[in-house]
Amino acid sequence: MIKLILIIIYLFLSNCSFTKTGFWTEDKKIEELRKNSSKIFEKKVVIIKEFNSNTLIKLDNTNVSNKKPNYITNNLGIEIINEDLNKSSKFRFSKIDNFGYFEPELNFDDKTFFFFDNKGNLIKFDENFKILWKKNYYSKSEKKLKPILSFANDKNLLVIFDNISKFYAVNINSGDLVWSKQNTHPFNSQIKIFDNKIYSVDMNNVLRCFSLKDGSEIWSFKSENTFLKSKKRNSLLIANNYVYFNNSLGDITAVDAYNGKLIWQTPTQGGEIYENAFSLITSDLVIKNDEIIFSNNRNEFFSINSKNGLVNWKQEINSEVRPVYYNNLIFTVSNEGYFFVIDSKLGNILRITDIFNIFENKKRKKVKPVGFVINSEKIFLSTDNGRLLIVDIRSGKIEKTLKIDNEKISRPFVFDKKILLVKNNSIIRLN
Repeated sequence: MIKLILIIIYLFLSNCSFTKTGFWTEDKKIEELRKNSSKIFEKKVVIIKEFNSNTLIKLDNTNVSNKKPNYITNNLGIEIINEDLNKSSKFRFSKIDNFGYFEPELNFDDKTFFFFDNKGNLIKFDENFKILWKKNYYSKSEKKLKPILSFANDKNLLVIFDNISKFYAVNINSGDLVWSKQNTHPFNSQIKIFDNKIYSVDMNNVLRCFSLKDGSEIWSFKSENTFLKSKKRNSLLIANNYVYFNNSLGDITAVDAYNGKLIWQTPTQGGEIYENAFSLITSDLVIKNDEIIFSNNRNEFFSINSKNGLVNWKQEINSEVRPVYYNNLIFTVSNEGYFFVIDSKLGNILRITDIFNIFENKKRKKVKPVGFVINSEKIFLSTDNGRLLIVDIRSGKIEKTLKIDNEKISRPFVFDKKILLVKNNSIIRLN
């Protein structure tokens, strides 16, 4: 296979803006901060200081509606969230081993959702945590392996992929098995369904396309292989009839969704990545219009043109969480606990605020963000020490901290305007 390598144009636009403190709407803020921008971060160092912290930002929420998030592009945008989070309820299940490593996620279908337990039981819930059905399609020997399940759904089918090389589909309404298949290697990516096809990446960095109807393989695309696998699952999204995905070496690849033909491939790491692939952690890819954004734990935040793979801009932000793109703004949180607001067009950092200043110095070094969602006024961020931080977007300051648990919790999920969080033995709903 001839690997297509494009010349990467790195535009180091780490422009940060010096402006008067004030209240800004999105359009005015971006234009004014662009005019008065200046580089202050010349060296590749992790940012651990605030910037423009007194600048107030107001989001335009006139287009916010009950429209469902676009899971196929990973672009969740602004969500409708009930902010009365004083009460909580739990559904408990058998403890999932290695919960933090595999990033298990809830899957939603209108007013129901799906998850699993440590025995491989597939469970369908309604909005009140009532179990609608519970199924298990694993043998005794497979159950001992304690499979971790990932989901995607389309129409009347729920598709399940696991980390022991099995994948299958069940009827959403009944839970009855429709088909079951075995892959040569375990899967380690998000799952996407598009035009009656299923897409996922296995542990050998092979993107595979299967028929939604019967699970038969339609085509596969082999990316660069490595003996050292990523500590984080690979991200995958679909837009404009292309499938975009990352591999454990940091390459971003675009292929035709119908035939698997390579469109472009952009490496984001140097040759030394072969020796350090296991340490690379990349956030989920997010696409809006023709821009793919993502970051990693090597102090790099990229914007890449989805049509040709060229780099639009690159910033020095150390983050593993999925960014959120809304209008012309990008939101992310660094591993060190700083909340960034970025101009999507030029990559300029508009504001940085410290939201981990609620933790004592010794403790904050051990705390990392897990993920977040936003509504038009607030960001809801979960951490690996069991906290949910509620941050005012306008000021960038902490508004409230909720103690959910003492162990790692998942990124927040929004279901029926309520926040759901998952830990290794329970699903937690904030009412």
